[in-house]
Amino acid sequence: MIPERLELPEPSQAVLRAARALLRRKERKTTGKFLVEGPQAVREALKQPDVVEAVFFRWAAVHDHVDLLSAAREAGVTHYAVSEQNIATITDTVTPQGVVAVCRTLDVPLAEAVTPDVRLVVICAQIRDPGNAGTVIRCADAFGADAVILSSDSVEVYNPKTVRASVGSVFHLPLVVGVDLAEAIDACRAAGLQVFATDGEAGTELTDLTDKLGEPTAWVMGNESWGLPVEHLELADSTVAVPIYGQAESLNLATAAAVCLYASASAQHTRVAAG
Repeated sequence: MIPERLELPEPSQAVLRAARALLRRKERKTTGKFLVEGPQAVREALKQPDVVEAVFFRWAAVHDHVDLLSAAREAGVTHYAVSEQNIATITDTVTPQGVVAVCRTLDVPLAEAVTPDVRLVVICAQIRDPGNAGTVIRCADAFGADAVILSSDSVEVYNPKTVRASVGSVFHLPLVVGVDLAEAIDACRAAGLQVFATDGEAGTELTDLTDKLGEPTAWVMGNESWGLPVEHLELADSTVAVPIYGQAESLNLATAAAVCLYASASAQHTRVAAG
């Protein structure tokens, strides 16, 4: 069966240059726009009103993404078809996935994200690796967190690698960026959340918190290499270690975040179900 011929316009060189420029942090900050690559992430972006500005499809892959093309058309989003060479210039991957969107930034103020009705928040403190940051956002989304806060000294949330690692989760929950850690913790505490900071050397282990995990909680996750400095640990209500029963020296940041978030989410859901 011969597939239906799809007629898509090609972008001008000016449009391509503007998209290509978003690979640079300075341009993302100046324009308030960022790039999203991959079908799943673009699909989730298109579900959000007034977020996607344009979608670029690789000519050879258009028929693989007819659903995305239809979604773009229904949303009134500008869409283009581009060559293999041109789509490669607006991605930072070795093998582009065939669809890239230009989106408007979507972070929100701290006061808007952390309100008295939130129950689970993640604070990323000095997380520098974009893949880790994106994976933490994805874990927060998976376990029903109400918001993710990235401190002012953390990696940029709109870095293409961060966005890609989140696999669309950046569009599912409020993101707060560029906030001082103490300010973020104060806001969480004012909203009624207890604050736990992860620390592999802590005397309290996750399994010791059975009676507390069901309460509204903010988890503070530290840097991949050195964790949280003493002055930051002291800002929390308690420092908590994830127990390790095997021979591994430690867990990586994203894995530790997943374990802590799962523990809190499970306890909170159990408490709600019990009435």
